Amino acid sequence: MSQEARPQSGTVDVSIPSVARMYDYYLGGKDNYAVDREACEELNKVVPSTQVLAVNNRRFLRRVVRWLAQEQGVRQFIDHGSGLPTQDNVHQVAQRVAPESRVVYVDNDPIVLAHGRALLEENRNTAVIQADMRDTDGILSHPEVVRLIDFDRPVAALFVSVLHCIPDEDDPAGLIRRVAERLAPGSFLVVCQLVSEDAATRDFVTEFMRVSTQGQWGRVRTAAELGSFLEGLEILEPGLVEVSTWKPDADIGPKQLTMEWIEYGGVARKR
Repeated sequence: MSQEARPQSGTVDVSIPSVARMYDYYLGGKDNYAVDREACEELNKVVPSTQVLAVNNRRFLRRVVRWLAQEQGVRQFIDHGSGLPTQDNVHQVAQRVAPESRVVYVDNDPIVLAHGRALLEENRNTAVIQADMRDTDGILSHPEVVRLIDFDRPVAALFVSVLHCIPDEDDPAGLIRRVAERLAPGSFLVVCQLVSEDAATRDFVTEFMRVSTQGQWGRVRTAAELGSFLEGLEILEPGLVEVSTWKPDADIGPKQLTMEWIEYGGVARKR
């Protein structure tokens, strides 16, 4: 999941909640600290559906990757702001379908990097690189990306539950556009982010997360704003939707308790 919006050093600051570690806590992981758990519980008091959002978002990622590998024949994935390893990571889902699938994880949280590299130590078709997800040139020119990814063939670029970590002044729409420009025709961009049509909810969650993470946060947006990020791309069926309803299967997630804010997203294709 979410990469912090600001560059990280190689040390872990356990006095500040991390979006990646908060997400890990919501998913039942153990790679989090008291400060992360406290922030999660404070957020739960006001928005009790947060853990449901996290679980449904993770299941969305799993379904998307499986669909891209099985139905679209995608064999190359770049996961921007990948977050801490958990069950059914991108490479595990893709390589169950096609063992030759190649995956690059991009993050700049030192805990994410350490755990990811330990997990992938013997997997030559997968790499974890340290980079800010907004640094498109740096990512695409990284030696591990050059080794694994053939940009003359379709690639799936994943931005799953990370765009809300990017403030408006850092131009998340421009980030999607820059990545799309560098990919071959037939490539896919997967996006989802926290969305609310209620201004009070948007403002509260945005401010809570900015204060809690000391600025490592962007903004909860509207559905229309997320849709505008994909201008010029072909948004595939079923469109941009609440993520638990995107091509649902037998692995039905927990029921959304409130629609005040949702994880909203889908898949777009470069023509």
